[in-house]
This record gives sequence, C-alpha cells and structure tokens, in this order.
Amino acid sequence: MSSILIVPIRPVDHAELTSLIAPLTSAFEQSVSIEESSYVDPAFAFDSYRNQFNSTSIIAALLKSYPTHQGKIIGITTVDLFVPVLTYVFGEAQLDGKAAVLSSFRLREELFGLDPNPELEHIRLLKEAVHELGHTFGLIHCHRTECVMHSSTSAEEIDVKGKNFCEECEQTIREATTMS
Repeated sequence: MSSILIVPIRPVDHAELTSLIAPLTSAFEQSVSIEESSYVDPAFAFDSYRNQFNSTSIIAALLKSYPTHQGKIIGITTVDLFVPVLTYVFGEAQLDGKAAVLSSFRLREELFGLDPNPELEHIRLLKEAVHELGHTFGLIHCHRTECVMHSSTSAEEIDVKGKNFCEECEQTIREATTMS
C-alpha cells in the first residue's frame, strides 16, 4: 500500500505537521507519516534577488532525498516560495508525479496586517496540502469553486473554496489511489 510522507523543511512547526496526518489520511485513504529523522534545509533554493525560495528546486531535492519512497512526498515549510513566472506560489506539485511542496508563509493573517488566526491558517494549510497532493494523483484545477482543486491565487480564494473534492475529482482520486 502506498503512503504519503510529510517532510519538514526548515523552519516549520512540527505540531502543524502532526495536525495534517488525520485529515490527509481521510482525504486520500492512505497512511500518512512525518519524516522524523531529518529536516530539509532550503538554503540551496534561496534566490537573493527575489528574497524567496524556488519551489521547483525544493521538489527536485525531495525527489533526490527520498528516491526509494513508494508513495507521495510533500515538503512543508514556512518560507516564501516562488516559480520564475509568478510572484509567489502557495505550493507546487508534480502533476501525476511523486512530490509536492507547500508553504504556510502567505497563509498567515499577519502578512495582511491582521491579528494571527491559527485556526484559519490551519484550514488554509490543510486545503492547500490536499490541493497539492491532488495534483500528484493527476488532478488538474477544477472549475467548481467549492472543490478543493479549484485554483487559488490569494488567501481569500482559499477561504472561499471547499476543503473536499467535488464528486468528479473524488472519483478520479479514488481511481488513482486504488491503482497506487
């Protein structure tokens, strides 16, 4: 049986990672564990001009670091991520691949001058974790605004979309997870 491995990327809140285990297990009907023996240091992916970290480089490092893992891998961090063609990304995933990366940096209310809201930030992180892992199982962005696979380019759009797959995406995930 395949599994999902959560890899901590410094800096990260371990309690935040632990809180993802049960909901991700439920969403994908696969075992979920946290890499306990090591953390990834993202310094190699830092772009000093942008003052951000290249998410594609981090995905490559995850693949290199865990070549024998048979399931999906998601690295989670609090650093600001980017891909060259976008100002920032919440995360990035290999479509129908093995690895994804996700950051909570732009999910925090303090970024918008508001008071911290850990509950809201956790919901955002969970939605985006499900979303990025959904890509690794072959799902593309969904046109249904209530679906967790709906594209989000702002925290507000994450808040609007649902936390679950729509019926069509759910069927695709079930087919993909029974084959893996």
